[in-house]
Amino acid sequence: MTMDKIAKDVGDIQCRLIDHRPVIQGEIRYFVREFEEKRGFRESRLLDNINKMVVETNEQALPKCSEHMHEHLCEVLTRLEAANHMSQRIQQRELEAQQSPQLQASIDRQKEDWEAFLKEQQRLKEEVDEEHLKAVGRLSTMYSEMKKDLAKFSRF
Repeated sequence: MTMDKIAKDVGDIQCRLIDHRPVIQGEIRYFVREFEEKRGFRESRLLDNINKMVVETNEQALPKCSEHMHEHLCEVLTRLEAANHMSQRIQQRELEAQQSPQLQASIDRQKEDWEAFLKEQQRLKEEVDEEHLKAVGRLSTMYSEMKKDLAKFSRF
């Protein structure tokens, strides 16, 4: 008899721990009430509106965009081919220029002239800096002498 009560109690405890149907049914009822009753099919209306916009876009905007794309694609392709041809011509000219010994000699001469120009500019800069330092020194000396003279006259 006591074993029967223990088995029954164990069975009741097991049902409470393992059987989640009452809890799940309550959650399901809450979910249905929340989405059907309180929201009044608001999501369904929103989805319908989105569906209408998609259909409208597919029927009207997509054909217009495709038409514009086909109209302008030929023009873009023509311009791209022209640009490609011009870049190939430029590449060919550069290749010919690199292979030409006269042009290469001219380029080397220009590089040497540029380096000489930069050295001359550096030398001139140093001369100007030196003259500036000398002028600053002269002015400092002159102003210090004037300050001494002023100090002499202010004593009297």
